[in-house]
Amino acid sequence: MPADEIEMECEEQMEKAVAFLAQELRTIRTGRASPGLIEHLKVEVPSYGSTMGIRELASISVPESNLLMVKPYDPGTLKDIERAIQSSDLGITPMSDGKVIRLPVPPLSGERRQQLLTQVRKLGETQKVAIRNIRRDANRKAETEEKDKQMPEDEADKCKENIQKITNQYEDKVDALVNSKSQEVQEG
Repeated sequence: MPADEIEMECEEQMEKAVAFLAQELRTIRTGRASPGLIEHLKVEVPSYGSTMGIRELASISVPESNLLMVKPYDPGTLKDIERAIQSSDLGITPMSDGKVIRLPVPPLSGERRQQLLTQVRKLGETQKVAIRNIRRDANRKAETEEKDKQMPEDEADKCKENIQKITNQYEDKVDALVNSKSQEVQEG
């Protein structure tokens, strides 16, 4: 496998790791209401005979900075959506008027903020470890290519240098995401 392919594959995998982190961070609650808090929820809908994502069943809007509104496309699924929100670990009690579900997002306590900051940092560190594992695998591929005489030594060394540069870039992206989310949690 040529050096540029190894580097490209490495970068693609690291991009996925960063995208995964961004998705995970969207589900962490801040003091502000955001559709990302609940759009990952799965809803058991007995009348449809399946489990569906909440976005398939309802529109999610933010009429106020501390309020989420969930409007089911089919009014018959309202109770199922309400049940899914209650059984989630969000800590938000849904209020229903028979047509829409309102989710008041209470301000975070200092203790809860610290728990969320710890969770954000832990998610970031997990993705950094994943990125480093990707780097390790890419370096091994370069070494294997060199041992098998498929790649000259200087090209393998250059490839490893480039992989390290890519790794640094993606670790910086993880840090930026974590810092941004930490800021949101502290301000929220």
